[in-house]
Amino acid sequence: EVQLVESGGGLVQAGGSLRLSCAASGFRFDDYAIGWFRQAPGKEREGVSCISRSDGTTNSADAVKGRFTISSDNAKNTVYLQMNSLKPEDTAVYYCAASWKCGSSFEVWYWGQGTQVTVSS
Repeated sequence: EVQLVESGGGLVQAGGSLRLSCAASGFRFDDYAIGWFRQAPGKEREGVSCISRSDGTTNSADAVKGRFTISSDNAKNTVYLQMNSLKPEDTAVYYCAASWKCGSSFEVWYWGQGTQVTVSS
């Protein structure tokens, strides 16, 4: 049974930092991708950043480039999203998701439950 569990969300002031974690379990193979998505109230989910677990290839949305960094600790089966210079518009529920590969054609296999990030002015 595949499970993705997010943690690390919370309340932070603008300009602050948070580190989100996505712990994966139950995969029967190693070469999959983990993407971070977010959803603000009244808006659709949008892609934030993605990493290929097998080769470390990453990409990020323009809105977070230079501020957010995605990384993977394969030994711990955990993907991280380091979020720096946070802005109020980053406020959302953040979800991780698993798929075969990163890119515009990312097809979600599994979603985590999400973790709330709130950035105050």
